[in-house]
Amino acid sequence: MKRVSLLLTLFMLSAPVSFLNAQTVTTTSDSTITSTETSSTDSTSKNTIDSTQTLKSPPPSAIAPSIGASSSDICTTGVSGAVQTQILGVSGGSSIRDFNCERLKLSKTLYDMGMKVAAVSVMCQDRRVFDAMEMAGTPCPFFGDIGEDAAAGWDTTPEYIPPKILEKTENGKTGAFVAGGLLAALIAIIAL
Repeated sequence: MKRVSLLLTLFMLSAPVSFLNAQTVTTTSDSTITSTETSSTDSTSKNTIDSTQTLKSPPPSAIAPSIGASSSDICTTGVSGAVQTQILGVSGGSSIRDFNCERLKLSKTLYDMGMKVAAVSVMCQDRRVFDAMEMAGTPCPFFGDIGEDAAAGWDTTPEYIPPKILEKTENGKTGAFVAGGLLAALIAIIAL
């Protein structure tokens, strides 16, 4: 009877007790049975059980928000991203406005309403279009004037001419600095 209870105790102690990440269970059992009758019997039993249990679970996920531009009639672009480590997860997103797209849509709407000079005036707010119109010999409209009168107006008031767009030439180092900074931040987060 005592052996059955001892076996049940050992069986119950070998089952998982809690949900900790690492668990060690050590059981030591000593029993001495002495019986005196016509003969003498001494029996000693010693059992030791060492058990280590490790539960691994995946980390929670940082999910980048979806910034949808489901309609093609909007002039925004969604940007989002996420980073997840064993301890910390960060996600974020934003939308970027496309001013050239807005200019094209405004110009198209004005043209569709029959206001062709106004549509060209909206497009002429971009210096590239302004320069192309000059080179073609048809200057952009100037306060309602077109043709030679518009060219004279632009010559007398150059402060109304759209500013030149300076195209940046990158030497490649900017991207390397950004990538290095992001890598250093990621290593710092993981080291926590």
